[in-house]
Amino acid sequence: MSAVPSLARWRPWLGVAMLAVPLAVIALAAYVFLGRAPQGTVTNALIALVAVVAIGVFTGNSGVVSFGHVAFMGVAAHISALLTMSPALKASVLPDLPAALAAVEIGFAASLVVTTALVSLFALAIGLAIARLGGAAAAIATLGVLIIVHTILVGARDFTRGSQALYGVPQAVDILVALPIAIAAIAVGRWYRDSMAGLELRASREDEPAAQSIGVDVATRRLGAWVLSAALASVAGVLVAHNLGVFSPREFYFTQTFMFLVMLIVGGMSTVSGAVIGTVLVTALVEVLRRVEEGPQILGIELPQVFGLTTIGLGVAIVVVLIWRREGLTGYREVDEYLPWRPQAAGAARGEAPADRADPPAADAALAVDRLNKVFGGLVALDGAGIILRPGEIVGLIGPNGSGKTTLLSCIAGAQPPTEGHVLIDGIDATAWPAHRVARAGVGRTFQNIRLFGNLTALDNVRVAMAAGGRVRQRAENTRRALALLADLGLADSAGRPAATLAYGQQRRLEIARALALAPRYLLLDEPAAGMNETESDALLTTLAGLRRHHGLGLLVVDHDLRLMMRLCDRIVVLNKGQVIATGAPVAVQTDPAVIEAYLGSRRAAGDDKTRAAGHGHRTGGVQT
Repeated sequence: MSAVPSLARWRPWLGVAMLAVPLAVIALAAYVFLGRAPQGTVTNALIALVAVVAIGVFTGNSGVVSFGHVAFMGVAAHISALLTMSPALKASVLPDLPAALAAVEIGFAASLVVTTALVSLFALAIGLAIARLGGAAAAIATLGVLIIVHTILVGARDFTRGSQALYGVPQAVDILVALPIAIAAIAVGRWYRDSMAGLELRASREDEPAAQSIGVDVATRRLGAWVLSAALASVAGVLVAHNLGVFSPREFYFTQTFMFLVMLIVGGMSTVSGAVIGTVLVTALVEVLRRVEEGPQILGIELPQVFGLTTIGLGVAIVVVLIWRREGLTGYREVDEYLPWRPQAAGAARGEAPADRADPPAADAALAVDRLNKVFGGLVALDGAGIILRPGEIVGLIGPNGSGKTTLLSCIAGAQPPTEGHVLIDGIDATAWPAHRVARAGVGRTFQNIRLFGNLTALDNVRVAMAAGGRVRQRAENTRRALALLADLGLADSAGRPAATLAYGQQRRLEIARALALAPRYLLLDEPAAGMNETESDALLTTLAGLRRHHGLGLLVVDHDLRLMMRLCDRIVVLNKGQVIATGAPVAVQTDPAVIEAYLGSRRAAGDDKTRAAGHGHRTGGVQT
């Protein structure tokens, strides 16, 4: 078993090699055998690759499309130019430049380091706000960054020459310089994607509320990816400046943004492999379209010029790829992940590592809800609800549809802030805590509608929870424990499969396994038996009872299968219109007149003694939930 995580650790670098070796062969062949014009095309493609990988580090992992990374390239290009141009030339080209900056002259390598550091700090300042946004709002914010930075570059004439070209920048970049930097960018992008931080961010891309429920601090992870991607974009900007030697702010605006996004979308924005393949294919396409656009001669026939053919071709490429393969050519997997070699899935069946266990509870440990209110506009969803759950106890939460059961679970888990009242975790007030902090404090949950990270493997679904919850971040140990936990839930053979491809019952068990990866003291289960037949419900009953026995968990279970609830729970709590109307042993609650009235209505409850005695409930009598 010990060899499995070791092999898995090296597999990403196999993927880097599978991309870097062909890239190096093509680039070096161009350097040796081709003329200056083709060499320039290859150099530009290598620089574009760095930029596309940079955008992919943020967009591919977070799911937030960024239009702003070209702005970082523009800032970096101008900073590096100012640092490397000779003082005499700066006195001529930029006569109003501050004296301290006008006297500076450093080499290309030093300027690359200094520029990257400065742009990273700039990105950090911007990212503190953008990282808290998501979806369309974040994308629009990045577009604002691009427009604002471009306007500043044009307006800062003393530093940039405004809309005029800045010339005299030392040309220090060719294929031999761009190639190792491009390979390094590929390695950095792949390292981040497969890191624990990258895995957590990819989980939030798949389902942000579910990621928060297992302890992922989404804003922090987005900020880290934003800064790293901006640093890579700044490297690309420096390369552009020292490759062209002459440039203006228009080189770093909408046209380049469109080009890089086409490359990323065509190849597949979720992978580093997609960035590489998309860059190579789109570069080749652009070169062909440019030649056709200029009206070439074919077999002695001079073709007419076609204005705008390149832009039209790129637009068509995006449409074709999105129709044919919406996730891009590489999909959600790197090139090495398409190989049949699956050491992680093969090792899952053995599950030799011990599964993680919760810490022993204190004598007075409890999850307590005290007089909780939740109001949505004029709708009162919870009205003074209270409940206590202790480790090792199974409490059922039932009530009519719309009684506030899921809302109560969401307030406990930090997904929704209560209007009034308190949530106490082992005596500590957690009412105002965000969801990821509640999860890290030992409260796990599942959802009424299954919320898995569908494009991540079953193993990665569990690994990300184990890491985000702060239990195990070391990769090898994390993998061993995750494999063992999957084996405990009967999912060993499915460890390497994407979660979205699992059967319904397997997905339910995987969601429980993911919650257990937090090693929680309390587990909130929202209709875990929904959609299951009687055989599957019985199997779930055995699983849940085993969780209490082996993990010492306190389980708060919401379900409409009363037969399951009567057999499973130590106590039943009944909600109606947001209020707790009954609590006690299952048999007592089942025959409580207030409960029967809540389910069947006062008129029927008063006039039908048979309903109270035998009930028209689910299989075992009493009320039907």
